[in-house]
Amino acid sequence: MKSYLSEFFGTALLLAIVAGSGIMGETLGGGNAAVALLGNSIATGAGLYVLITLLGPISGAHFNPVVSVMFWKLGHLHLKKMLGYWACQFSGAILGIWLTHYMFGLTILQESTKSRSGPGIWFSEFISTIILLSVIRLGDQEAKDHVPMLVALTVTAGYWFTSSTFFANPAVAFARSFTNTFVGIAPSDVLGFVIAEVVAVLVMMALLRRQA
Repeated sequence: MKSYLSEFFGTALLLAIVAGSGIMGETLGGGNAAVALLGNSIATGAGLYVLITLLGPISGAHFNPVVSVMFWKLGHLHLKKMLGYWACQFSGAILGIWLTHYMFGLTILQESTKSRSGPGIWFSEFISTIILLSVIRLGDQEAKDHVPMLVALTVTAGYWFTSSTFFANPAVAFARSFTNTFVGIAPSDVLGFVIAEVVAVLVMMALLRRQA
């Protein structure tokens, strides 16, 4: 139960950090998108470092369905536990968005109108997910003590060098469709993100099978 709670609350806090820093960055930046993205990326990276460091020993600190799939493929998770993690990650992500809306005095139930679509965006998500999974896998093998920092820095950089701003997480993509703020994504565009992320994890699983 501790591992499920870790995934639920960890994912909720991650989305609160992502959405809250986006709102704060856009507000303080006076509409300057670069300032908003800077605040958003730094806060997300810092938050990830703390969450992975503290919750990693409890659940592995996946906070991401495709990460859970990779560790299931590696034999570190049973199928039943992976499915339980998925439930915690998706529900926790939505809760994090709603809590953020409440903190900032916004309407709790929202739907994003921010369009994020097109072949370039979808390819960006595919690349983002491949990079994230590779960093986690290699870090777990070669630099286990540094995984929190490696993931945090990868995501921070990813905000800036990918056109999709490095979602790399189906639970995050789905939850962000529930916020019409700086970090939102239109519900109609979520499927393209999720398909790209799923294809990436399938490619990663094929590579792991060849290594085995």
